[in-house]
Amino acid sequence: MSVNPDLVRERSKCSFQPLELTHMLDGGEAKTLERKNTEDAFLSDPNFKDAIPTEYLSHKEKYEEAVRKACYLFKRFQEYTEEHGGGGMKQFAEILGGKLGSAILKDGSPITLHYVMFIPAIMGQGTPEQQAEWISRAWNCNIIGTYAQTELGHGTFIRGLETVAVYDEKTQEFVLNSPTLTAYKWWPGGLGHSANYAVVVAQMYTKGKCHGIQPFIVQLRDEETHMPMPGIKIGEIGSKMGLNSTNNGFLGFENVRIPRMHMLMKNAQVLENGTFIKAPNSKLTYGTMMFVRVVLIQEMVNYLSKAVTIATRYSAVRHQSQPKPNEPEPQILDYVTQQYKLIPNIATCFAFNFTAEWLWEYYNIVSSELEAGELDRLPELHAIACCLKAVCTADASAAVETCRLSCGGHGYMTSSNLPNTYSLTTAACTYEGENTVLLLQTARYLIKSWEQALNGAPLTPTVSYLGKYAKNEKYVWKSTIEGILRGFQEIAAKKIALCASNIAAHLKNGMSNEDAWNITSVQLVAAAEVHCRCFIIDKFNERMQVKAANLSPNLRKVLLLLLDLYVVYWTLKCSGDFLRFTNITGKHLDELQERLEVTLTKLRPEAVGIVDGFDIRDEILASPLGAFDGRVYERLMEEAMKSPLNAEPVNKSFHLYLKPLMRSQL
Repeated sequence: MSVNPDLVRERSKCSFQPLELTHMLDGGEAKTLERKNTEDAFLSDPNFKDAIPTEYLSHKEKYEEAVRKACYLFKRFQEYTEEHGGGGMKQFAEILGGKLGSAILKDGSPITLHYVMFIPAIMGQGTPEQQAEWISRAWNCNIIGTYAQTELGHGTFIRGLETVAVYDEKTQEFVLNSPTLTAYKWWPGGLGHSANYAVVVAQMYTKGKCHGIQPFIVQLRDEETHMPMPGIKIGEIGSKMGLNSTNNGFLGFENVRIPRMHMLMKNAQVLENGTFIKAPNSKLTYGTMMFVRVVLIQEMVNYLSKAVTIATRYSAVRHQSQPKPNEPEPQILDYVTQQYKLIPNIATCFAFNFTAEWLWEYYNIVSSELEAGELDRLPELHAIACCLKAVCTADASAAVETCRLSCGGHGYMTSSNLPNTYSLTTAACTYEGENTVLLLQTARYLIKSWEQALNGAPLTPTVSYLGKYAKNEKYVWKSTIEGILRGFQEIAAKKIALCASNIAAHLKNGMSNEDAWNITSVQLVAAAEVHCRCFIIDKFNERMQVKAANLSPNLRKVLLLLLDLYVVYWTLKCSGDFLRFTNITGKHLDELQERLEVTLTKLRPEAVGIVDGFDIRDEILASPLGAFDGRVYERLMEEAMKSPLNAEPVNKSFHLYLKPLMRSQL
């Protein structure tokens, strides 16, 4: 194919083979081949092609087209796995929600929650008998489910949910009701018109006593007609900033009766006579939410890697201004300000990717231990998953917006795919736990850990650094990666200690614990955020050192430069904290600024090669600005011609409105 000469030159400058980077990111040459074959099989299928770009469809048409694709995707997946083996939950989740899924269902899928929350909820909270009854039906799509927790009046604060499930001993049924408008379930994906079952979270009552929230399987629609079941009030919540094919819905209950055994009873139980048997640990219900948060980190890598690929390739092709008289307009990638917008965000892809790898491995370890009744690591996993979800979604959202801005006016076009990518990342800042609330949950764990550190008690690995500062070990600034990491840990420890001290002072002055926590909450959020940055830098460094050892010298050098850039970039971003809490000086910061600028210069010729190494197909990028061939302007015109307004030279509005106005001689 014809490739833009600018991109040809950029690729010739690259010091390493992008394919080597691709193999490293995929986990080996065999994995790359497997991924490519899967992408070929799905993306070449004409049933996944858009006859009309989705942005020109109505809200109703977008949903109907998404249902068609989602149903066909499942059938195609079953056929593919029968031919090639595999077919597990993780593989389907990657196809449904990963880069490939985003190419097929660009604005969300109406059955995503069926796989990422409905089935995991039954697996994690159902008894073996309940799993036997429901999982096969759900996996084969005999039923379509969703997860209904969030309500119109309550989201992250699940103890405040208003939906009630009262046990009737006479009939051995639970009776579900929505006592107020704010008790209506609001937001679950697929709830509007797609799902016919849901795992519903409600306040459970037996013998006149409330036993807190419990999960129930509730039939929402008739399995044949899809009409709402008696007492079920259900519908779609309407258009949103993004994810308009996800079919988010509302759900109310009016005396809806379900059998006793539709309460998921792996943990807590209700006997036939209404006796409530408490769960051994209330935190056992965290599993489903943590699974989604773990998956979300990798999703942020997928979205951000697409955005930086689009923006970097565009920046190599786009020429702008004339800083030197009588010389050609330079590529905008030659401007250091443009490099500063893009290359640290390229580095962020690696930081998040390696962190996501660690988190997935740790999640599986803890899940196995939970099955064996071991709960010791659960609080640590919960704390680190909360802050990682918050920081990674916020950073990714800001980074995608920076990429959009770096593409000027063309980045504002829907066809660039940057607005849609931004809407998907910024949505993640809110769903599955609002970010500020999640950081405060991590902060509670940090305050407890600080108290343990002061008392000389053992600390979990992710907070082990607190022990050094509880013993007043002196920190001396060093500009190495390890030295800067120690600096971040010093900041985190001192912020946590300061929060604990402030809370104690407020309590001593007679303030309630809740008020003391609230008045300190801004500081607590900041402490949790910097703790998370410590963790990301630590995992980026740790995993990079291991992976780099097996790479060619040139690729190793580039990746270590990206690591250095990421660490220095965030040090300068947090310079106020470094000056406040460590012995760094202004001179040290000047040196770091120069180091950042030199590193950008070194990475400038590698930028296109790095994003080529992400190996994201044009169909997945779905952007004329970021296609591999760099034919930006030709592709922009092709996309413009797809507008329905260009189907005829004169729109009827001219004769109806414009022409009379122009002839009216106002």
